[in-house]
Formats: sequence, structure tokens, C-alpha cells
Amino acid sequence: MHQTVTKPIDSTRRWWVLAIVVAAQFMFGVDAFIVNVAIPTIAVDLHATPAQIESVIAIYLIAYATLVVTGGRLGDIHGTKTIFLVGVLGFTATSLWCGLAQSGVELIVARLAQGATAALMVPQVLATLHLLFTDESRNRAFAVYGIVLGLAGAAGFLLGGLLVTLDLAGTGWRSVFFVNVPCGLAIAAAAWRIMPSVPRRAGTRLDVKGSVVLFAGLLCLIGPLLFGHDVGWTPWLGAVMVIGVAILLAFLKLEHGVARAGGMPLIDLMLLADTAFLRGLGAAFFFFLANLSFYLVMTLFMQRGLKIPPLAAGMAFVPLAVAFVVASRHSGARARHRGTKVLIEGCVLQIAGLGVLALVAFCVDAPTPLALALAMIIFGYGQGLVMAPLSGAVLATVRPVAAGSASGMYGTTAQIGNAAGVAAIGAVFFAIESLQSARAGFLVSLALFVTLIMICTAFLTWMRRASASS
Repeated sequence: MHQTVTKPIDSTRRWWVLAIVVAAQFMFGVDAFIVNVAIPTIAVDLHATPAQIESVIAIYLIAYATLVVTGGRLGDIHGTKTIFLVGVLGFTATSLWCGLAQSGVELIVARLAQGATAALMVPQVLATLHLLFTDESRNRAFAVYGIVLGLAGAAGFLLGGLLVTLDLAGTGWRSVFFVNVPCGLAIAAAAWRIMPSVPRRAGTRLDVKGSVVLFAGLLCLIGPLLFGHDVGWTPWLGAVMVIGVAILLAFLKLEHGVARAGGMPLIDLMLLADTAFLRGLGAAFFFFLANLSFYLVMTLFMQRGLKIPPLAAGMAFVPLAVAFVVASRHSGARARHRGTKVLIEGCVLQIAGLGVLALVAFCVDAPTPLALALAMIIFGYGQGLVMAPLSGAVLATVRPVAAGSASGMYGTTAQIGNAAGVAAIGAVFFAIESLQSARAGFLVSLALFVTLIMICTAFLTWMRRASASS
């Protein structure tokens, strides 16, 4: 049974739907960055310990990453509109709770709930795009999605600093959470009126046992990556991750058992037979391994190695963000003419940008923020060419009935990639910095980024071959 909208939706109205769902994606993206800016103020106001402050960020990522597949599957079962509304309203309510928190522990619990509601909301964004844009407008729609991803990060840093500085009505850091309340209510109201309804799949229900097992497996896998640095990467973390892998293997066997019993598995098992989709997930994993970790290493090198002040270091990323947005705009038109080749071109440009950065770092004794910013433009443009159309390319061969499940798997893959990259490459940078220098750590990190992007390129090439043969 294929998931279809109950009545045809005209081309004008579906662009309004696009605006609604990407607005939710924008709110989610801004929230992920805005909190980082407010963290120092939160720590002072709530008298929070360092471990509590780190948990405010990590627990949100863990809740989202471990539950996003479940959120996507709920969309398949109950309809993307229904779960999207539940997710948006839940995200709005938990944002209000975060803003009202009176202690570090309460804020951690509220952030856990916020991440869980985000896991309901966000998978419906990609699923909705996949369902409504099946014609030549698909690349343009996913280009808009990519632009929003780029703008969300820049807006999060800017808005966070602005709100904390303005201290509106004496709310201080709390305003970074309160801002989600009017935005969330507006998005929910618009979605209620405009989004097309999708009928519930009769006789289906959530695979609760599978959800619990997947949550446990991903928690064991992701948790050590996020908290490993704080506990000195003790050997038992590796054992926990091995247990996580074993649980995930058991999860796949469990899902096959659910399917044989006539139930609806948490993940659509047909996706495991979709070679193009699986190779696309591989490309996404290696792309995101070099995503957040790049910004971490770049920031550390500028501030610790070159002693560039935080404000100047932050401003150095602005040209990159602009290049990312411009590339996202260009990627839609380029993808229409060149297909997934644009993704490979973007990877080549990222590698070229990393090469220029290496030359600047190696040949110039004290690179200025401007010199680094100009070099990062190349990387940012290449990253925009990849990130904007990547999700659409990975989901291209997915059947509409599995759109939510596939979107959830994509989201989980991206989050695991981000977490693993920050943990692994961050650890490499710190280790080499302590043995030699921040410059040496930066150059080795750049070499690792080049390697990861080359592997991503290989997966993209394999994905194209699988798509062409299907």
C-alpha cells in the first residue's frame, strides 16, 4: 500500500507546504547552534557544573539521534501531517520548559524531551519533500532545503549572541528558548491549514520492541562518542560501543522476525535491499564525519594555535556561510542538468579548499582571519553543492510508503557521523597538539578530512551506478 495524499495538491500550494516544513527545519537548526552561544551564561545563572553544561548539549543530540528513526516510522504509520504537528507542538512546549528551567538538572531533562520531540518533527520534513516533489521541481525544492540548513547555522550564532546581549525583559539566556514558542505556534497553525492529510495505514502499529532495542543500541554507540572526552576515553567505552553494535545486529534480526510474523518493522526492510539507498547512506556518513568536526578543528586552530580572538574567529566563518548559501541556490539548477554529478563536483571543491587551507597554514607563519576566511570560501561552496541535494539524491529511489523510515535512517546516519567525527578527529587534534603543536594537529586533521571526502566521493559514484542500473 503506497502512502498518497487524500486529494491532489496544486503546484502553488505545495510550495507553501515546503515553506512550512523548512521553517520547522530552520527552527530546529537554529536551536542546535543558539544554545552553544548561551551556554556560558546558562552555566553562571543556574550554577551548573561542567558535566551538566556538557549534558545540556549532548543529551539533546542523543535523544534526537536515537529516536529519529522511530519518529520517521510513526510518520509512515499515522501520516506525516499528524506526526509533524505533534512534533512541532511538542518542540514548542519543551522549548518553553527549557526557558523556565530553574536548575541544571531540570534543563537537562527538558532538553532530553526537546530532542525527543525534534525526532518526531524533523523526519517529516524530508518525507514531505519526497512525497510532494516527484517531478522536475524536486531539485529546486531540495535546494531550498539546503539553503535553509546553511542559514540556520549562521542565524543561530548571530541570534544567540544578540538575544543574550539584549537581555529582553530581563530574560537573559532564557530568550534563546522562548523564541521558539511564537515560531512553533505559527508553524503549527499554518501546517494545520495547508499541509495535505495522509490517511493512517489501517491495521498497523509501531514496533515498540524494535524501538526500544534500537534506542538501546544507538545509545551505547553514540553516548561514548559524545562523553568520551570527559571521562578520558577509558577502555570500558570501547566495550560499551561493541555492545551497541551487537544490539544493532540483534535489532536487524528482530525486525526480520516482525516482518515474518506479519507485523510492520520499525525500518522498512525493503530499504536494506535498495543498493542505491544504502550506498547513499554510506556517502552521507562519511560526508558528515567531516562536517561538524571541520568547524571544531578550524575554531580550535584559530583560537588556540593562532591566538585569534573569539569574535574575529567567528567572523572568519561568515564568508564560508555566504558561499554555502550561494552554492545551495546553484545546486538545484546544476542538479537538473548534471544529476548527482554535482555532488561529486562539490566533493572535489571541498578537497581543493582543504588543500588551499593547508598551504596557507603551512606557508604563512601567522595567517590572518581574512586569509583563512578567503581559503574557506572554496570549502564552503563545495560543501553547499553537496549538502543541499544530498538528502534528495539518497532518497531518490525510496518508495513513498517508506519515506518516513528512510528519512529517519538518513537523520540517524548524519547524527552518528557528526558525533563520531567530532569525537575522533577532535581527539586526533588534541593528541597531536599536545605532542607537537596546534598547527601540526590542524594539518593532520585536514589530511583526515580529505580522506573522508574522498571516501564519500567513492560512495557517491557507487550510488550513481546503482541508481542507473535499477
